[in-house]
Amino acid sequence: MERIEQLLESKDIRVTAMRLIIYKFLAEKEIAVTLSDIENAFEKADRTTLYRTVKTFEEKGIVHQIDDGTGITKYALCKQGCSCDIKTDLHLHFHCTDCGETVCLTDHKIPQIKVPEGFISENVNLVVKGICDKCSRQ
Repeated sequence: MERIEQLLESKDIRVTAMRLIIYKFLAEKEIAVTLSDIENAFEKADRTTLYRTVKTFEEKGIVHQIDDGTGITKYALCKQGCSCDIKTDLHLHFHCTDCGETVCLTDHKIPQIKVPEGFISENVNLVVKGICDKCSRQ
């Protein structure tokens, strides 16, 4: 927990018990999760507190949003050193059409995409859809 506290403090996030346990929950997941997943894991917690915590984590670069084409936003922890910068730090996401899980493929970077003059890129999202390794072994 001390390492998590140091990370939150380094991002200018006030350490609270709820922020610590939400971070721990996200760190234990190998897949991206929805706000509903977080709410279900912490049924007794205030929904607004959970939402604000995730949004704070997103604003401070602790988590990033994933639009995997399902219509439901998912969140995943950023790797250490990640800045989610559109020019240097974007990676692929993989959505399994069998089990519905979405994972970050952080070792597979999205190349910088040059857009026409006058256009300004604000977000890049590349999702590969198919069958994940767990489902393909069954």
